[in-house]
Amino acid sequence: MSVFRPAVLAVALATALSAGTFAPQARAATAPVVDIAYDSFTLPNGLRVIVHTDRKAPIVAVNVWYHVGSKDEPAGRSGFAHLFEHLMFNGSENNPGEFFGPFKQVGATNQNGTTNSDRTNYFENVPTTALDMALWMESDRMGHLLGAIDQKTLDEQRGVVQNEKRQGQNQPYGQVWDVLGKAMYPVGHPYNHSTIGSMNDLNAASLDDVKTWFKTWYGPNNAVLVLAGDIDLATAKEKVAKYFGDIPAGPTMAQPKVDVAAHTKDSRGEMTDNVPQSRIYRMWNVAEYGQPDLDRLQLFAQVLGGGKSSRLDRRLVHQDKLVDNVGASAFGSQLGSNFMITAAVKQGVDVAKVEAAIDEELQKLLKDGPTADELARARTSIQAGWIRGVERIGGFGGKADALAECAVYTGDPGCFRDSLKTLGDATVASVRATGNTWLGAGKGSHTLVVNPGKRVDIPEEPAVTPAPFKLPAVDKKYATTASAVDRKAGVPVTTSFPDLKFPSLQRATLKNGTKVVLAERHDIPVVQMSYEFRGGQSADPAAKLGTASFAMGLLDEGAGDLDALAFADRAESLGANLGASAGLDSSSAYLSSLKQNLEPSVALYADMLRKPRFEQADIDRVKGQWIAGIKQEKVNPGGIIQRVVPGLVYGSSHPYGAPRTGSGTEASIAGLTRADLVGFHGSALRPQDATLVVVGDTTLGEIVPVLEKHFGDWTATGAASAASTLPAVAPQKKPRVFLIDQPGAVQANIVAAQLAPSSMDPAAVAFDMANMVIGGDFTARLNMNLREDKHWSYGARSGAGNSVGPRMWTASAPVQIDKTAESVAEMKREIADFASGKQGATAEEVSGMQKILTLSLPGAYETAASVMGTIGSNLLYGRPDDYVFKRKAEIEAMTPAQVDVAAKALDPNALTWVVVGDLSKTEQVVRALNLGEVTILDADGKPVAKK
Repeated sequence: MSVFRPAVLAVALATALSAGTFAPQARAATAPVVDIAYDSFTLPNGLRVIVHTDRKAPIVAVNVWYHVGSKDEPAGRSGFAHLFEHLMFNGSENNPGEFFGPFKQVGATNQNGTTNSDRTNYFENVPTTALDMALWMESDRMGHLLGAIDQKTLDEQRGVVQNEKRQGQNQPYGQVWDVLGKAMYPVGHPYNHSTIGSMNDLNAASLDDVKTWFKTWYGPNNAVLVLAGDIDLATAKEKVAKYFGDIPAGPTMAQPKVDVAAHTKDSRGEMTDNVPQSRIYRMWNVAEYGQPDLDRLQLFAQVLGGGKSSRLDRRLVHQDKLVDNVGASAFGSQLGSNFMITAAVKQGVDVAKVEAAIDEELQKLLKDGPTADELARARTSIQAGWIRGVERIGGFGGKADALAECAVYTGDPGCFRDSLKTLGDATVASVRATGNTWLGAGKGSHTLVVNPGKRVDIPEEPAVTPAPFKLPAVDKKYATTASAVDRKAGVPVTTSFPDLKFPSLQRATLKNGTKVVLAERHDIPVVQMSYEFRGGQSADPAAKLGTASFAMGLLDEGAGDLDALAFADRAESLGANLGASAGLDSSSAYLSSLKQNLEPSVALYADMLRKPRFEQADIDRVKGQWIAGIKQEKVNPGGIIQRVVPGLVYGSSHPYGAPRTGSGTEASIAGLTRADLVGFHGSALRPQDATLVVVGDTTLGEIVPVLEKHFGDWTATGAASAASTLPAVAPQKKPRVFLIDQPGAVQANIVAAQLAPSSMDPAAVAFDMANMVIGGDFTARLNMNLREDKHWSYGARSGAGNSVGPRMWTASAPVQIDKTAESVAEMKREIADFASGKQGATAEEVSGMQKILTLSLPGAYETAASVMGTIGSNLLYGRPDDYVFKRKAEIEAMTPAQVDVAAKALDPNALTWVVVGDLSKTEQVVRALNLGEVTILDADGKPVAKK
C-alpha cells in the first residue's frame, strides 16, 4: 500500500524489434518475439475484463485498476486517492476486518495496492483453487464497502498515511518530488500536487468526503480487471459475471484533458538537506503515455544516460570524473510525461561545471543524434528488459500490469505492441528529431540542485476549504445482472490447494572441478546462471573491511581485451546482464543471457570471472563512488542501522560485526590496493570448489559444452584462504540502549536486536515460525499494534535473515518522533509477553502463519531468479535438493507449544536497542523508560562525549 511514482514507461519494451546495425563484434541474432496474448470482454455494468492464459504455475494474478489518481483530486482534497487505497484494505461489509486475512489463509503472493497520479490499483497472485475467494473479496469491496468505513477506520489509516509521508520526507533528498511537482506544473494543473497529499488536507478529510469519493470513482465502469495465469476465457466469463455482475455502475467521470505543460524557458531552484553531496535534477515535460514520441525518448534517454557506457557516464564519470553517478530516463504519465537527468556531484566539484558538461553532451546528441551502433545497443537493452519483465504474470511490472496499464491509459490492452513497433522502426534521424521536439530549443527545463546543509522542511500548503463534492448521475446505458452469490454466507472457503512443485535438478561436473546444477525453465528465452563461491564479507581482513564486496563489484569494470566502457558496450549489445557481489558467507557472479546470444554472453561472463583487469584508474574511480556511497549510508537512517547494529550485537572485532552493507569504511576502502584485489580474486574465486547454478531455457546437453569451452580450463591462480572458524559470540546479559542523532528528523527509527540460531541450526525453522508470529508478516503482532492499532508507524517488522553462523534478529519500526518512547515501550511489551509465554502463540496465529509459509510455495517459484536463489541457499547451508519439501512438512507439523519454546530464544531483558532520530526529541523520553544503560553514538557507531 503505497504511493507509486510513474514507472519508467513499461512500453519501453521491444519484442519485435528490427535487428538494427551492430558493430562487428556485437552482432547478434534477431531477437525473438515475446508477446502477451489476451482476450477481453465487458460486463453490462461496464467492468472491462482482460484474460491472459499462462499455465506455467498453478496461480492466477488478479489485478484491478481504477482510473482515478491524485490528478482527480480537487483543491483542498490532496491525498484522497492514496488515502482511499488504504481504506480499501480494512475490510468490507460482508468481510469486516483486515482485507489481507482470507488471502493469507490461501498463500497469496505479490499482494499490494499502489496509487499514482493517474490510477489506483490492487493486485494479488492466488492459487488457482482460491480464485473464487479472490474474486469474492475484490467484488465485495467494489460493491459493498461503505458500510465498513467508520470514523475509527478513517482516523487509523489517516495516521498510517501521514507516517508514510514522514517516512519519505525523512530520507535524504526526500522532499525533492514535492518541490519538482510544483516547479514543473502550474497551480491548478492536476500534477501540481503530490500523490501523498498535504498534512492539512489529510487532516481535513471527513467520513462523508471519503464515502463520496468511493461513490464517484469506484464503480465497475471505471475499472479494469485483469486475470492472468492458470485461467481461460470461458472460466473468467463465468466467474466474473457471478461475482461482479450485480454491482451497479457509478457515474461516468470525464478524464482531465492532456496537458503536457511544456516549458518555454529554463528555470532553476536550490535547496539544502542533510546530505553529503550535491545532487542535480534536471527535468522536462514531454509527450504523454501512448505517444510514439515517448517511446523514441526512451531510446534517447538510454543513449544519453541509460547505462554504464552511455554518453553522460563516459563524460562525467570516466573522462572528467565530476560525478559519482549520473542517469537519464523518461517517466510516462497520462496527461504528460517527464524526461529527467540526475547527477550526484563529487564532493568538492563545482556544481556549475557539472551542469555545463551535462548540457554540452545533451546538445551534441540533439545536434547529431545517436550513432547507428548506439541506437542498436539501446534497442537490444530495452528489448531484453521487456523479455525479462514478462516472465512474471503478476506483481509490479508483470504481464497483468502491462495489460491493465495499456487498457486504462489508451483503451487498448495491447498498446505495448504499438510501442514495440515504434521502437523497432526508430532511426537515428527520428530519435534525433524527437529529442529536438521535446528537449531542444524553445523547450525549457527546470533544474533543482540539492546541496549539503541544514535540512529545511518544505512548508505545508495552507488549508483550503474545498468545494462540496457533487455526485454526477449514472449513465442509463449500464445494467446489472442477477447473481446467486449469498454475500451473507461469507467468503468462499478454499478446500484444496495445488501441490508444491520444484524443478528437478540435473548435474554435471566441468573439467576444472566446478559442479553444475541445472533447472530447466522454458517459459521465456532467457538463461540465468550464478557461479557460487565460498567466502564473503565475513572473510574480510579486519583492517580491510569491504574487500570482498569491492573486488566482486569491480569484476565487470573491464575484463580480457575490453576496458570498462567496452565491456559495458558489449553487454548492452548482447542484452546481457552481468554482475557480481559478496554476501555475508559467500560470493557469486551472475549472468542473465538472451537465449539467442548465449554463447557470446557466456564468453563475456567467463572473461569477467577469469580475466578482470583491475586497472588502477578504474580502482581509483570506483573507490570515489564507493566512499560517496558510504557517506550516503551514514545520513540515511536505514543505512546507519545496517552499519552500526551488527558491531553492537556481535562485537566490532567479530567477522559478522562489520557494516552489513558490505561497503566497509572510508578508511578501509581508501587503503585497498590492486594487490589486495588480485589476491582476493586468486584465493576466493576457486572454480574447483565452486558450483555453477543454471536456470532457464537450456538443457544439460546444450549448456555443458558451452561452459566447458569457456570455463573448463580455468583454475585458481592463488592458494586457498585458510579455512576460518567463526568465533563464538557471548550472549548479551542485560539490555543496552544506543541513541544516534539525526537532526531535524520527523521520525525515529527504532531497532531491537539480539542473536538467533544459525540458518544451519536444527532450531532455525521453529525460530522462524516464532518470528512470523511476533513480526514476520503484515498481520503479525508488532505491525498490527504500531501500524493498524496505534497508527504511529507505516510498518513494523522483525526478521533474522540467513547466515552460516549465529543470525542477528531485529525488530524494527520507523515511528513518528513524538511517539518514540511509547513505541519502544510497546515493542518491549510485545516481545516480553511473547517470549515469557504470558501471551504465547495461539493456535489461530500458528495456523495462519503455517498457511502463509506453505500455501504460498506453489506460486513462490514463478521466476527463474527465485528458483536459482533457493538452489544457492541449499548449497551454502548444506541442504538436500528436496529441502523445500522437508521445510514445508516441518512447518505444517509445528504446534503452538513448539513455537512457544522457540520464542524463548528471545530475551527481552538482554536486547540491544538502537534509536536513530533527532536527539533533542528522543533522548530524554527514552532515558525515562529505564531500559538500560544509554550511550550516544555517531553514525560510525563510536561513542559521543556528552556535552
